Amino acid sequence: GAPVSIQSMTNTRTSDAAATIRQIKRLEKAGCQIVRLAIRHRADALAVNKIKSKVSMPLEADIHFSHRLALLAIENGIDALRLNPGNINKRDHWAQVAHLASQKKIPIRVGVNAGSLSGKDAHLHRKPDSLTARQMVSSAAKYIRWLEKEGFYDINVSLKASTVMATMQAYRRLADVCDYPLHLGITAAGLMD
Repeated sequence: GAPVSIQSMTNTRTSDAAATIRQIKRLEKAGCQIVRLAIRHRADALAVNKIKSKVSMPLEADIHFSHRLALLAIENGIDALRLNPGNINKRDHWAQVAHLASQKKIPIRVGVNAGSLSGKDAHLHRKPDSLTARQMVSSAAKYIRWLEKEGFYDINVSLKASTVMATMQAYRRLADVCDYPLHLGITAAGLMD
């Protein structure tokens, strides 16, 4: 009974606002309802404002490695964030983003990828599906708790592995731990060397 929204991601350089806008408009015609933009550099975050002025679809910033880019994307009008715990893993960084996102009423997706879990969880993609699923849920739960401790609850979660079975097992486990909306998808799907 929960609503389902279709999301895709651009494959343009976000800083190339004209190319990104063209691609977003094509995605919208194809039925996309939310579009995710890679925010890899300062120029990408600064382009958000220009892109937003030309499209009507909500934009989600895909943030890796730098919480500062998340803050800059928020300041430039992004509608939602996806943070990767595998490479933004300092609690005070999450707290800074949560406070500004809360002020601006911007949801945060805790986006766990099996292949980018940090520390002892690195190389998880080579482990059995059940172990991958368990460790992905454990990682997501840690970052969800961090956000909740900051009073932030506008959360959705993605748990992506390179196999359908690991991903399904992870989502089933997560459903027993929390009741946040889920973002479903597969990462790095296909044969791996």
